[in-house]
Amino acid sequence: MIETVRTGEVTTAFMRQGEGPPLLLLHGAEASHDMFADLVPLLAPHFTVIAYDQRDCGASEGADVPATLTDLAADACALLSALGYSSVHVFGTSFGGRLAQVLALEHPAIVRRLALASTWALATPYIDVNPRGAEIRELRARLPDSARALAAWFFPPSALEARPALLEVFSQARPATERSRRRAQTVASPVSGDISRISAPTLLLAGDADRVVPLEATRAMAKLLPRARFQLLRDVGHVAAMQAPGLLAASLIDFFLAEPGKGS
Repeated sequence: MIETVRTGEVTTAFMRQGEGPPLLLLHGAEASHDMFADLVPLLAPHFTVIAYDQRDCGASEGADVPATLTDLAADACALLSALGYSSVHVFGTSFGGRLAQVLALEHPAIVRRLALASTWALATPYIDVNPRGAEIRELRARLPDSARALAAWFFPPSALEARPALLEVFSQARPATERSRRRAQTVASPVSGDISRISAPTLLLAGDADRVVPLEATRAMAKLLPRARFQLLRDVGHVAAMQAPGLLAASLIDFFLAEPGKGS
């Protein structure tokens, strides 16, 4: 069931399911909490899962100006405070992984353990991570006609053949709006941050079929984070939560529920 919390000018839509330690899920750039629809039921027997729509995504709304990553991290803290949580485990994927890094840097007391999937270090521009990334922007501009070509960036061919419904993620794209343009500015805004200061035990996950964020960009973060380990997801593309929710859930459960001293 979707609920909302109002904090200042921001109305945040969220869902909460399950029992156990609280786990906050942070979605990707142009997604919403819906991207975790197949993942949440697998996590809910082990955690109180909180999945929400970031500002200008899904059913959440904010001021009519582009948010910064600092703003989005503050939104997450305000949501958790309103729900009565002082600290949580955090999983962020893609852009959500960058938001998770900011959350861990600017609000370290909030983050118990941190899992980052298919993402890259804050201070690195995306063009340095993937020089061909401009092709994704061009394909987005031609949606829905380019849905199949764009989907091939996010999911490997085998996944698209097995689950044609994954194409709907892109074929149902809506025309650009002021809201979507604000979100694009938020995603593209430069951000700095020394992630070596992140103290939380961290799990880095990347698929070896990820064309959007090459796995080496995620793996490289293990050298910067003092308490990190890397796990490869074989035959998985950019969106593990949708393509391989079972595999992802098993990794998250093992990491977040590990005994103290075994998850770092």
